Amino acid sequence: MPPPEPPPLPALTRAEAELIDRHLEAADLLGRVNPGRPGDTYRALSAAQALAGRAVELRDALALMHRRGETELHADTPARALRVLEGERRTARVTLPPDCGS
Repeated sequence: MPPPEPPPLPALTRAEAELIDRHLEAADLLGRVNPGRPGDTYRALSAAQALAGRAVELRDALALMHRRGETELHADTPARALRVLEGERRTARVTLPPDCGS
């Protein structure tokens, strides 16, 4: 049986969609660099190198929105899009893991 279909993405402007995509890509990379999580240094290094490029793309997405007169982020719709795109799971790796009583 195939997995259930995710809910549809809410209507976003192209700039909002770009912002959401770049934000999640940066969060994924930050999760790979997180020193509070296990992993090898090469993986963290390659993620950190890629993060620099994603930060530029994230900045550019926000600059485009600002130039177009989109001066406020209305969080409801982007938050729904982030949830559909598993933003909670993807950003959880950026935080510290639970303390295991060490």
